[in-house]
Amino acid sequence: MSILKVFITTGILTAFVFNSSIAQDIERWDKQVNEKENPNAKWFKEAKFGMFIHWGLYSKLGGVWNGKDYYGSGEWLMHQAKVPAADYAKVAKEFNPVKFNADEWADLAKDAGIKYMVITAKHHEGFAMYDSKVSDFNIVKASPYGKDPMKALSNATRKRGIQFGFYYSQFLDWHEPNGGGNKWDFDETKKDYLKYYKEKSIPQLKELLTNYGDLGIVWFDMPGGLDKKQTQELVDSMHALQPKSLFSSRVGQGLGDYRTFGDSEVPATPIKGAWESIYTHNDSWGYISHDMNFKSPKEIIQLLATVASKGGNLMLNVGPDGEGNIPPYSVKYLRETGKWLQANGESIYGTTYGLIPAQPWGVTTSAPGKLYLHVLNNPGNGKIRIPGVNVAVNKVYQLANKQPVKWIKQGSDIIVDMPKSLNEHNTVLAVQFSGNLNDGYAASIPQVSLQYEFNTIDAVNAEVKGNAEIKSLTYSHYFGDWKHTTCVTNMSSPGDEASFKFSVAEPGDYKILLEYSCPEASSKQEGLMSFNNTTYKFLTLRTSEFSAGKPLLFIKHPVAIVSVDKPGIYTIKLTPDTDGKALFSLKSIILQPVL
Repeated sequence: MSILKVFITTGILTAFVFNSSIAQDIERWDKQVNEKENPNAKWFKEAKFGMFIHWGLYSKLGGVWNGKDYYGSGEWLMHQAKVPAADYAKVAKEFNPVKFNADEWADLAKDAGIKYMVITAKHHEGFAMYDSKVSDFNIVKASPYGKDPMKALSNATRKRGIQFGFYYSQFLDWHEPNGGGNKWDFDETKKDYLKYYKEKSIPQLKELLTNYGDLGIVWFDMPGGLDKKQTQELVDSMHALQPKSLFSSRVGQGLGDYRTFGDSEVPATPIKGAWESIYTHNDSWGYISHDMNFKSPKEIIQLLATVASKGGNLMLNVGPDGEGNIPPYSVKYLRETGKWLQANGESIYGTTYGLIPAQPWGVTTSAPGKLYLHVLNNPGNGKIRIPGVNVAVNKVYQLANKQPVKWIKQGSDIIVDMPKSLNEHNTVLAVQFSGNLNDGYAASIPQVSLQYEFNTIDAVNAEVKGNAEIKSLTYSHYFGDWKHTTCVTNMSSPGDEASFKFSVAEPGDYKILLEYSCPEASSKQEGLMSFNNTTYKFLTLRTSEFSAGKPLLFIKHPVAIVSVDKPGIYTIKLTPDTDGKALFSLKSIILQPVL
């Protein structure tokens, strides 16, 4: 019997217990997917740039409840303030987004170079932003607006060639007695999660997958209450309604069609297959009236290039207000991003991860016969070095204006003269070649040069021994404002070692800084750094304790100035001097030229 039939014909209680710390439960970010890639994922992998829209009753509140400002994820306001469901429902009576204009939103997406859009049909608050026949708690029946904005938006986006999709929180629902998450109103031990799935979640999903045309994406979020077999039956029943639609990995149990990483997370190395990173434009997903920390066009463009260089998509979120206005800075900066993409989109859309790993000057993306150089940091001498080029280079030119630039071959490297006309956000050079370019990640050696103010060698480039390990640390600033940093950790004895091999292009003096986080218990321990047959001692300095719900602070600790007599391959090794606590969480080694 299918899960739908089980839900419809029975009222059995679920035996699954939901984690009580759901508000900050980062394990709910299911990043696993089906081993066999969905054949419909081709458009998604080529799209590269999507728009996320969080819009609901929380948009009317703008991060304020009873005169108190809340920071971080505005769509979690009901949870943060522990607002009774009955009181929160009254907000709907004042929610009237009369300034919403589907064509204006779709035009913005088109102008920004957006290829797909996903909008919240129902978030954790339980309010449906469409005309639902399943629950009257929706924008048509419960608000004075009385219209279905999702119908208009789905039509407007498709007219502009933009794939359209819905976000749906399938398990969390703070409005419903049997929905997940609301423990301040409802007794968690008495909840019947399957009853919730039967009566609201699945029927609403069926509405969305039936009444709004072909959906490019169904973006599930916060799985719970179902085992793997039940989740598989859910996925199968929904795919039967939308065979070509892609389901996000947060449907749970590793059954998604593409991988969504944690909020504001980019993997440290390229990932093959279909995946995306999701970021807020400011510090919140839902609208917060007092949040003005918007990413600049330069930050958006460089983030987009960085994500594409790892092989993924960037889905950038905007949070419209309660009247239906997208924040002015989002409008302005997205259109600026679109202008850059009009000239340089070839280096983003349809590309794969860059076969040349990140360099001091920037990152790369790849296409058949072409390598795109995204120059994010301009060298002091106006020349950039591209290592590991094993193919015949035909020409190098600036992508925006197709003007050729000078270059020479030096062994397996090519040296390119930067053009005089630089893009302040990201200057893209195209390298056209014949043959098969080697994947530089197979034997990646970071480059160090006097031409850059800082040369950063990240933790992911380390070779570790003993108990030392490389792992991603997840923490937050404001509530739900997540950050992710890959670090070398667990170095607590002399046998635990992290070594960093790199290539120095020019001789000279360099100051070596260790960028790390260190709790009180690990501070004032001696560490050893060896370089070029010399050992340097240092004492660890306290920064902050590690907690998933608090900021993790890093210090750039200068340890020594070293001299490099000739170009070549060098190694820095780090170990604790004696047995003790873990030395630190090492984010990077920085070599700063001494000029």
